[in-house]
Amino acid sequence: MEVARGRVGAAAGEVVHDLRGFTAVPGLIDLHVHMTYYWDQKPGTKPWDQLGQRPSPTLLVLARDNLQRTLESGVTTVRDLYAADRTGVYLRDLIAAGHIVGPRMFVAGCGLVMQPDGKFCGATGHGAQAVAQAAKEQIDQGADLIKVFGSTGSADDLSGTPTFTFDELKAVVDQAHALGRRVTVHSYGPVAARDAVLAGAESIEHAVDLDDDTLAEMARRGTFYVPTIDHNRYYADHRLEFGYTEANARDLMAFVARNLETTRRAVLAGVRIGMGSDAVFTGFGENTLELEWLIKAGMTPVQALATATTNAAAVLGQERSLGQIAPGYFADVVAVVGDPTVDIAAVTRRVRWVMKGGAVVVDRTGRH
Repeated sequence: MEVARGRVGAAAGEVVHDLRGFTAVPGLIDLHVHMTYYWDQKPGTKPWDQLGQRPSPTLLVLARDNLQRTLESGVTTVRDLYAADRTGVYLRDLIAAGHIVGPRMFVAGCGLVMQPDGKFCGATGHGAQAVAQAAKEQIDQGADLIKVFGSTGSADDLSGTPTFTFDELKAVVDQAHALGRRVTVHSYGPVAARDAVLAGAESIEHAVDLDDDTLAEMARRGTFYVPTIDHNRYYADHRLEFGYTEANARDLMAFVARNLETTRRAVLAGVRIGMGSDAVFTGFGENTLELEWLIKAGMTPVQALATATTNAAAVLGQERSLGQIAPGYFADVVAVVGDPTVDIAAVTRRVRWVMKGGAVVVDRTGRH
């Protein structure tokens, strides 16, 4: 990392940003967000009660709050892993066209969720052919990647029961790969995660209690683990907003401990780690706190920072355009106070200036 310095003697018409005294890092990448999860915080309401209650055009306006808070955390690129009614696709395209200011988005559409009646993403029926067709439909509708909800578990539900067979996961992966797309699999438990790795998914979200064989296979294949440790801390800390009990909060923090231990073992096994916050509702702006958990899992600050830069770019297949400050890469630059190679809090707590694609989108330097 280098301290960014203003240039003397700029040519006429050039804009010089004086960042002396700050440290420059590449724009950060959050591999797991839900940008259209918006809560207006009105008294007597709960976040989950408002999900799915607003039409798509309204969500596209309300999501601007989440987009801005994400940029303020230093995150200039995100992977959105569930949005209903193609809102993620629309939001991605509006940002890319310059109509909305926000982080660069790679989107998974609605994700493949197996419901009791067999319906998911507009397809019906179980079996390899049905889920492969569902994946194709998401790609046809503009998805950059496919997400499979491979197990139960979300919010205060900490179960991890598999919801797809190995053959179904393999069919999704094969279909996605045939169409040039990558696959990530949500799994709260070890079984669906193991099956996803063996099926060829590029990354695994959340999973705890991964056994040594699975970790070794992930390291061998280069499968990324996106542990999202902090998101259950978020639910526990905001339990009153969500209507969770003290017992719920204890269970959530017990899952955090298992998640942290699994990450520690993954690091020791040589598994490649990617940073994902699983940001929802009021969690935007806390996107990078995951890095502090990765330090607790045994990473150095440099290794942790890589999970949100070079590693994350590799998850997206964007190694030659994102994750570095270098010629030919997007001009995504974040200025922080302190040295993040020594203290990761420089990135997680002290972002002062953000450039995304050559445009300044956050300036808290006091120099403008």
